[in-house]
Amino acid sequence: MANMAQAVRMALHYGEQNLGLEHIFGEDVGPPLGGAFTVTQGLAKSWNSPLDERGIVGAAIGLGFANVRCVAEIQFCDYIYNTIDLLKLGGMSTWATNGDWMSPFTIMTIVGAGIRGSIYHSHSFDATMTHIPGFKIVMPSNSLDAYGLMIACLKENNPTMFLLPKALIRHEGDEQIPGEPELGPEGRKALKSMIDMPVSNNESWKPNWPKGLTEYTVEIGQGKIVTSGDQVTVVTYGRHVLIARDVAKKLAEEGISVEVIDLRTLWPYDWNMISESIRKTKRVVFVNEDTEVTNFGEHLLRRTVEEHFYELLARPRLLAGAFIPGIGLADNLESASVPQAHDIEGAIREIIAEQP
Repeated sequence: MANMAQAVRMALHYGEQNLGLEHIFGEDVGPPLGGAFTVTQGLAKSWNSPLDERGIVGAAIGLGFANVRCVAEIQFCDYIYNTIDLLKLGGMSTWATNGDWMSPFTIMTIVGAGIRGSIYHSHSFDATMTHIPGFKIVMPSNSLDAYGLMIACLKENNPTMFLLPKALIRHEGDEQIPGEPELGPEGRKALKSMIDMPVSNNESWKPNWPKGLTEYTVEIGQGKIVTSGDQVTVVTYGRHVLIARDVAKKLAEEGISVEVIDLRTLWPYDWNMISESIRKTKRVVFVNEDTEVTNFGEHLLRRTVEEHFYELLARPRLLAGAFIPGIGLADNLESASVPQAHDIEGAIREIIAEQP
């Protein structure tokens, strides 16, 4: 029953053992900490970089140009914005060289609200990242997908962006990762004792990695239907997949049938899955926590209108974060800044009630 941090850590270990992953680096990524969220704890190829986001991204691009596979972490996405020009360079290089210079590097960063991080540790980066062509962009909503998507990134020769929702970083999965101890309380304790560094007496600690880890892969570009329904489609990703799933379960008790789609990949995204669901339900709500202006959901909504206008029974909706410079520290301010369960429920009820 790995949490998301443990799942990514196990995938990175598999990568350094089997997929040619040579370097894992970033601020506090190496020993002893293993990253601010312990995502890189105990990994053999991890090392600490200077506190320099441009240096981290530049090094990743340079290693990629040399065909050296690496994963570079930006500790919080709030501090990745000063690397936009470098990301643009990294994204266009394979295309600009007609594939002569492949770029097998992954940038990993923590995104979103959910831990009361206030204005410097709560931003989203998904919309901005989708404005930078050339990268494949993933964001998991559960531990099994986090493992499988990281394996997919480590098998790519294109640059990849791995966005980790910080609200889910300690969330335990309910699906077995191949090779981890059996699900349940004992399995949780066993995994913790194997790969989590103890708080004290840790000077000589070394991880005891599960022996049965596999090359389980979630295909980049393939979404997932989390709950099936026929009255309205909710398209989301990251932390809001779990929130939308719980809302769908609640509404099902009232006879309201909601189909929840987890995109898993923002580029390339699974338009076929979205399109087929919209044709079935004829109503759609797009949900994410990035600011609503120039939001990635706006692109999906625009495409929905262009391709499904005459099939829709109600106006498509976008439910996104408030267009404000930052996110407040107080609970009520953070909750008001990004969509909550009651917001999703309200949007679903409203679109169901709308008649053509």
